[in-house]
Formats: sequence, structure tokens, C-alpha cells
Amino acid sequence: MMDTQKRQLPDTQTAHVKNDDASTAVLGVSVGDDRYLILMTEVNEVIPIPKLGRVPLTQPWFLGLANVRGNLYGITDLRVYLGGDFVPFNLKSRILLASLDNKVFGGFIVNNMLGIRNLSDFTPVEPGKKELTPGVTAHHQDAEGRLWRQLSLLELLHDEKFLHIAAD
Repeated sequence: MMDTQKRQLPDTQTAHVKNDDASTAVLGVSVGDDRYLILMTEVNEVIPIPKLGRVPLTQPWFLGLANVRGNLYGITDLRVYLGGDFVPFNLKSRILLASLDNKVFGGFIVNNMLGIRNLSDFTPVEPGKKELTPGVTAHHQDAEGRLWRQLSLLELLHDEKFLHIAAD
């Protein structure tokens, strides 16, 4: 299982692959009832939820800071950030760690790990007339007809709204 084997990946900026590469490895996760695919090159490590240092006067989706081997990661409740309601975390919940040029460190809480997949196992789906949620780069469907959203953690780490954690 990925959470017991801490996985270090190469620098995400140099290892980033194009979304159109059908043989791309992706990590399947659930966030509430929704399923997401995240490029493996964007995930530095997967860890259990540690004790978080709370930060007052921040957005409801910003849960606090975690010190992971000397780096401070801002921890985000991904479900709340993407517009959903808070769902209590459980023993299956994990944090996906990502960093942008080793300067911006983000941790994203997901409710469940669904395993490593190959993007070629999915069929691209047009998202419809509605705009894609920030960070969501594409929609896919699996062989059972379930919808999966492709999520870019690096795109979130670039997003001004995401970087503005102070409560309004």
C-alpha cells in the first residue's frame, strides 16, 4: 500500500508529463463521493494525517500546517476547497504531498486511496457546458461508466485563490 511506503518522486517540474500521453500513471483517489485521477509525477509522497498546527483566521478549507521532515506544508481539505461539505476523516484518509519548485509546499487530504491506474484505461469525456473547476483539467470515464475528474495539484499550487488562505 502506498501509505506504508513513502514514495519520493523526481522534481515535479522536470518530470511533468503531458495529459495526452495515454500511458501515463495516475493515482486514483476519492474526495467525498467524487473520484479523481492525479498524475503520479505531481505527488511527492502519501502520508497518514499527522497532528496539524492550526492557523487562525484562515479559509475553512485550510486546516493548518504539518511539519514533514523539516518542510512546512499547508494542509487543505480538498473536498471543502472544491466546493463540497466537510466530511469527517477516517483511517483511510490520507494526505497527498506536492511541492512547486521546492518553494511552495501543499498537502491535500483525500478520503480514500483507489490505487495507481493507467490513463489509457479511461475514456476522455467532454465536461459539458459548465466550466471545469479550478485544478480539474479533464473528465474521464472508466469501464464501469463511472466519472473521474483529472486533478492537477500543481495547477492548484499556482492558483491565486488557493494561495490566498486568509479569511475574507
